[in-house]
Amino acid sequence: MFSWTPTQRNVASACFASWMLDAFDFFILVFVLSDLADNFQTNITQVSLAIMLTLAVRPLGALLFGRLAEKYGRRPILMVNIVCFTLFELLSAWSPTLAAFFAFRIIYGIAMGGVWGVASSLAMETIPDRSRGLMSGIFQAGYPSGYLLASICYGLFYGAVGWRGMFLIGALPILLLPFIYFKVPESPVWLAARARKESVALMPVIRSHWKLCLYLVILMACFNFFSHGTQDLYPTFLKVQHKFDPHTVSLIAITYNIAAMLGGILFGALSEKMGRKKAIILASALALPVLPLWAFSSGSLMVGIGAFLMQFMVQGAWGVIPGYLTELVPANARAVLPGFVYQLGNLLASVNATLQSSVAQSHNGDYGLALAMVAGTVAVLICIITFFGRETRGIEISGRSEV
Repeated sequence: MFSWTPTQRNVASACFASWMLDAFDFFILVFVLSDLADNFQTNITQVSLAIMLTLAVRPLGALLFGRLAEKYGRRPILMVNIVCFTLFELLSAWSPTLAAFFAFRIIYGIAMGGVWGVASSLAMETIPDRSRGLMSGIFQAGYPSGYLLASICYGLFYGAVGWRGMFLIGALPILLLPFIYFKVPESPVWLAARARKESVALMPVIRSHWKLCLYLVILMACFNFFSHGTQDLYPTFLKVQHKFDPHTVSLIAITYNIAAMLGGILFGALSEKMGRKKAIILASALALPVLPLWAFSSGSLMVGIGAFLMQFMVQGAWGVIPGYLTELVPANARAVLPGFVYQLGNLLASVNATLQSSVAQSHNGDYGLALAMVAGTVAVLICIITFFGRETRGIEISGRSEV
């Protein structure tokens, strides 16, 4: 990383920040579910549909913005993407009814769906091939970093601004645009492809690689159940089941998101040494013995330790994914296909919050049981599915090992 050029570091920073601020805007919602339920005079299960709707439409955003990025370049489309999801995050703050809130979250979800694929392709196509595992971990660490930022903002500002003010704070991503405009160049791989007048037709790519696409959608569905199943309702679990105050909830969330960042970077870097598959399987398997402490312990200290260890493993497995997907897909579809299969997996996993809250309600409000059922099941599935996948460590995508 220290041997990267200033331009490569700028690209890495911008892509990380884009994914971080996108996640920040998404995770603001998970801290205020109970407040929205009270404001709109309904229950948490009903309000959690907003999470499901946001996740369900993200494939549309991945397809739309990914296709635009293949045609017009990664950099300008990433900037447009940031403007779009920031705008609809702001509009969420002024929702007069629950139906209006759902509508804004749907459009926000489309905008959110484009960021991962566009930003990851820009990053992976710019940094040196030898650093892709590390960059994969750093990039994916943007997701828990956004959750961490939302945790901090919730702890510091919620008491003063309320749930609507939290969504207003979601305008922060707009501050990233000047940096991208002045400091981030276009992907050299995309520029080379444009010079050769190469283009991509998505459907022929999917038809010729349908087995790979199906495999990746199933894998990403499990991964999204893994992350959303351990994150989205966890603040509600802390507030409703453990009766922790907002300050304690914020501190625990800060703790487990720091762990998530560390885990993603560590396992991403490890994947350069031990291989992508082994790194994913190791992190997922280590989540299993943590389940009892994470979901069924009592007291803020033990719950916090369990949350730290769980997110270290969950995001450790995730830290390998940006590089792994980039290496698996055809070269002329990197801006659209990784993000598209990722978000299709999100679509399948979009029922998670509603599913978990329903299970909790049917078991006398036992959110711990609902969380553990999902996390344990998908951890095992990820190990099995990854085992049958293809190893990709060492593949060159820039056409040379040094950039």
